[in-house]
Amino acid sequence: MSKILTTESGAPVADNQNSASAGEYGPLLIQDQQLLEKLARFNRERIPERVVHARGSGAYGYFEVTDEVSQFTRADFLSGIGKRTEVFLRFSTVAGNLGSSDAVRDPRGFALKFYTAEGNYDLVGNNTPVFFIKDPIKFPDFIHSQKRDPFTGVQEADNVWDFWAHSPASTHQITWLFGDRGIPASYRHMNGYGSHTYQWVNEAGEAFWVKYHFKTNQGIRSLDGDQSAEVLGSDADSHQRDLHQAIERGVFPSWTLYVQLMPVAEAADYRFNPFDLTKVWPHADYPLQKVGRLVLNKNPENVFADVEQSAFSPNNFVPGIGPSPDKMLQGRLFAYADAQRYRLGVNHTLLAVNAPKATEANNYGRDGLSAVNKSGRGKNYEPNSYDGPAQSDNALAAPVALNGWTGTYTTPAHTKDDDFFQAGELYRLMSAGEKTRLINNIAGFLAQVTRDDIVEKNLAHFHAADEEYGARLEAAVAKLRAGDEG
Repeated sequence: MSKILTTESGAPVADNQNSASAGEYGPLLIQDQQLLEKLARFNRERIPERVVHARGSGAYGYFEVTDEVSQFTRADFLSGIGKRTEVFLRFSTVAGNLGSSDAVRDPRGFALKFYTAEGNYDLVGNNTPVFFIKDPIKFPDFIHSQKRDPFTGVQEADNVWDFWAHSPASTHQITWLFGDRGIPASYRHMNGYGSHTYQWVNEAGEAFWVKYHFKTNQGIRSLDGDQSAEVLGSDADSHQRDLHQAIERGVFPSWTLYVQLMPVAEAADYRFNPFDLTKVWPHADYPLQKVGRLVLNKNPENVFADVEQSAFSPNNFVPGIGPSPDKMLQGRLFAYADAQRYRLGVNHTLLAVNAPKATEANNYGRDGLSAVNKSGRGKNYEPNSYDGPAQSDNALAAPVALNGWTGTYTTPAHTKDDDFFQAGELYRLMSAGEKTRLINNIAGFLAQVTRDDIVEKNLAHFHAADEEYGARLEAAVAKLRAGDEG
């Protein structure tokens, strides 16, 4: 025995097997500090789970620069081939709760924290390059439609498809979600995307719009509906188990990072709104440029401490990287950090998984729940005359907002800026087998909707994307619904 068991105040515990009582058969004593402390702490072990992305897994690793990109950004961690930066990556499903299963048809979160020498940089994305909506004001309604119905207590197809029927911009993401990549076989066998458009600024002050693509080096592997049902029946924790065991075996998963770069001057005349989260930039217009390699090589010592308490915010930028006018990104700049302040408290950035590792955080934040106040007697205001932390004189230390675009911004008209064109393009790229599976997947879910008008509105979206797409889906849904009625 190397250590003595103590109470939380440090006093030694003489008996941790029996509660103190008033005699052999007497009632328990309120003076039993160890009993009361253990029960009170046990009652408070759980914290509010994330409203979205509650079910997650994570690992530590590193990012290594393999190709020169300093001509596009002055971000220190991206400067110099061979430079390595420690990272933490959290994977997640979106709609399920903390106790839900892994192998379900759902987008996957891909949240990456870089512990850089200039502070933590959080890149929060998904395993798809697009999303269901383009404006954050719709986000609470979207999530409510995907979650449990307030009356029945289960996810209702009517709610899911009713929202989508009123949100034609969802058609592109629906085509991704119900395609062959809708159920990843594991977290290791899927891509990750920054999804949003971000801003890079180089030493000369030149700015570029940028999109991030993390391509899995394990190859894409996905499950169809039958395979998913089989996995769900045998192992609800399949993705968590696969990631943990692979790293423990020394089979370290990796991804290659590529970016698409658009000079800022080209945005206004581009045929799609480049800041619309429901759109992609075709690679023919802006080819992928290789940046580096992401490797996961260390499991968390404690899943709660690191995975459950990890907190990400897309507002955590570093010099050389900033936001774009992407409306969904702008909403998330506030919402993500606010969610963590609710879940973990205002001092959540002091937790080990969230605190900077390659630098030190110096600011005037004080007090609040779980405050450490390590600054001691230091002043709690700025500016001051007592040698406290002062703002940087470097004009490029903060993200640059160009042309007022991070303020009021009027979206220019783009020649092919509709909600259906790219969904149709994606459909037409698919093989015959992929199209059939896509149709069957969507039809199997859409046919569960009880209201005809919701079904019809959704079918109209797929017709608008591609006439064959819509016609095949309409026939498949009608056949399934006729069978149900029969």
